[in-house]
Amino acid sequence: MSSLCRHLHRTLSTTTSATAIDSTKAKSFCKEIFKERNLEQLVEKFKIASVDEDFRTKPSVYKEAVRRLAAARKLNYVEEILEDQKQYKDISKEGFNAHLISLYGSAGMFDNARKVFDEMLERDCARTVLSFNALLGACVKSKKFDEAEELFKGLSKELEIEPDLVSYNTVLKAFCEMGSLDSAVTLLDEMEKKGLESDLITFNTLLNGFYAKGRFVDGERIWEQMKEKNVEPDVRSYNAKLLGLALERRMEDAVKVVEEMKSGGIQLDTFSYSALIRGFVNDGDLKKAKHWYHEIGRSGCKLDRLTLEGLIPFALQKGDFMFAYGICKYVLCSKLSVQNVLIQSVVDALAKKSKIEAARELVKLGDAHHAYSLEINWQQLLDEMEKKGLGSDLITFNTLLHGFYVKGRFVDGERIWTQMKDEQDVQSYSPSEG
Repeated sequence: MSSLCRHLHRTLSTTTSATAIDSTKAKSFCKEIFKERNLEQLVEKFKIASVDEDFRTKPSVYKEAVRRLAAARKLNYVEEILEDQKQYKDISKEGFNAHLISLYGSAGMFDNARKVFDEMLERDCARTVLSFNALLGACVKSKKFDEAEELFKGLSKELEIEPDLVSYNTVLKAFCEMGSLDSAVTLLDEMEKKGLESDLITFNTLLNGFYAKGRFVDGERIWEQMKEKNVEPDVRSYNAKLLGLALERRMEDAVKVVEEMKSGGIQLDTFSYSALIRGFVNDGDLKKAKHWYHEIGRSGCKLDRLTLEGLIPFALQKGDFMFAYGICKYVLCSKLSVQNVLIQSVVDALAKKSKIEAARELVKLGDAHHAYSLEINWQQLLDEMEKKGLGSDLITFNTLLHGFYVKGRFVDGERIWTQMKDEQDVQSYSPSEG
């Protein structure tokens, strides 16, 4: 049993009240749980630590535990730690219930979230717009977008709950995610008729919806509306516009927007750079795509997977093999995740262009990373050399022999050995004899 578990069990065995655990230990409990790699142990530690009242006021550790368990698809573990919370007196408070509902939503477990909400009635716990909004949010996070409108209209009326700005913003997001943008605009009008002022979240939700769906003109209309209401755009607002311009292939205008951001003191983030790079890739402009790739490197931001997976084949298509090599090296050294086939395509291209050292370095880095299975197609390389009229020398064959034998491909190694003896009168020690 871990030191944390032993400590908690000792403490529980020497007190008549579970809440008598020294609350000053809450931070150390959190550290133990954050460090725990074994998910089963994490659940056990979490349940024991939850006895501490102070620990139950730490939303960050709850959020991180649920995130990790959900990412590992251990939804039964998520249910185990959250259902365990119902035994404590906090469950009579609406805020604690709203927190559990939101946590279930973040794990995509809407049915469990709804169960917590419904059980509040049995516990004589008030259900106001606070827990109602938590349920709406859980619905959207669980990607049950079509159910969000039904909850918004039906449940609020049934429980006599007046939706607030958070309620409207949540349903606006559901409409935008579904692509029901006209319904989103109708809801916006309804919201304003009720005297609720649109905020930055409202406008960013709509901007993302319209620009991402290729409705640039409508996105610009929302942008003007935002300015009329004196709502200052932030980096998310500008990123939505950059995406819209990239989809329209208006990259000169996108660069102007970047200058506007800089003059306004708004720092570009990962999404800004990704929009620019994808836009120039779609525009077929390798020089400018490379420029913004290097800019993001200088900024300290990291590229997302989709952008990298678009940039690698684009570099190969344009014949810039060393740029593709540099991207792959960055991916492997940074332990990022892209499709194995893309890295392999760069290895193949480098080998074909006789850039063997670069190809071998990627293979070596892939082996060190363990997530990539890369290899040089030596036979393809030999065939390419023959087409170019280049004879294979001892260095060529020794490189091939080392590649195959070290990789455990003994039969292929023996085939190269035979080919070497047939083609040249060379004397060398065969690794197979070792």
